[in-house]
Amino acid sequence: MKAFAYVNAATQKDAVAAMATATRGKMLPIAGGMDLLGLMKDYVAQPDVLVNVKHLPNAITVPAQGLTVIGAAAKLVDLVEHTALGKAYPAMATAAESVGTPQIRNAGTVGGNLMQRPRCWYFRSEDFNCLKKGGARCFAVDGENQFHAIFGDSPCHIVHPSTLAVPLIAYGGRVKVAGPQGEREIEADKFFVMPDRNMYGETVLEPNELVTGIVLPTSRNTKSAMYEVKFKQSHDWPIAMAAVALRMNGDTCESARVVLGAVAPIPWRSPAAEAALKGKKIDQAVAWDAAEAALADAKPMSGNAYKVQVAKTALRRAIMKAMA
Repeated sequence: MKAFAYVNAATQKDAVAAMATATRGKMLPIAGGMDLLGLMKDYVAQPDVLVNVKHLPNAITVPAQGLTVIGAAAKLVDLVEHTALGKAYPAMATAAESVGTPQIRNAGTVGGNLMQRPRCWYFRSEDFNCLKKGGARCFAVDGENQFHAIFGDSPCHIVHPSTLAVPLIAYGGRVKVAGPQGEREIEADKFFVMPDRNMYGETVLEPNELVTGIVLPTSRNTKSAMYEVKFKQSHDWPIAMAAVALRMNGDTCESARVVLGAVAPIPWRSPAAEAALKGKKIDQAVAWDAAEAALADAKPMSGNAYKVQVAKTALRRAIMKAMA
């Protein structure tokens, strides 16, 4: 890989200061390195400087009442093993447990999972100068697209790679960000953006900003779950996934948040599915109606029409799992 300088930031303040002059691609943060090191070895990322952000906040605070806060440097395994988090936000714990292998979960962080880059094989290959890397076209359009998007109508047909992002949006969470201009919080469903808004990244972050944590609202009266389908259940990226958060009034769904993953360049929220669930007593028939509504506008490519049925099944099973 290309030679680089390394800045060992001892605190969040040091990390923010070190990143203050960052420009796109030239200075990058590194925590677990689960994604970044692979990008560097493949010469997709070629930073001049890496800034260690392992010392960002890593605490997981789940109060009996009020907001839950998870530090960006918390390991995925910390989410899996946190009893209170798993009870209050089961979809987050399930998502964390589904990532990679035990070795990856013991090194990978919350911030890193949210900020990882697309897994598209054209983007990851040195041999293809695709749109995401400044090229003229998306090679997936006429190429091998069996794992690409079925939503989004975008010039770039990636699917969003983060597993945690899907339940984070379903819960109505926010992303904590710090930079030279101070700290701010961004609603999770506004944090990730389509390629036509940011072709060279997947979020609204400026190059000199860092994710410092996530915030989850109270889960009281909410039933939630996540379900995903993989080719290799042991360790793989999902073909399709779904997360739901159903706010209940007795046995009736008062409101719903439904988010699909691995089907679009961003975690794909479905207002149609949410409307199909609202005001209903949830059973198999209602779950199927929601799944049909969620995928009604899907536009599969030449090689991935199968993902429509897989996504329907993932959503139906997520709904029923939440109600179990």
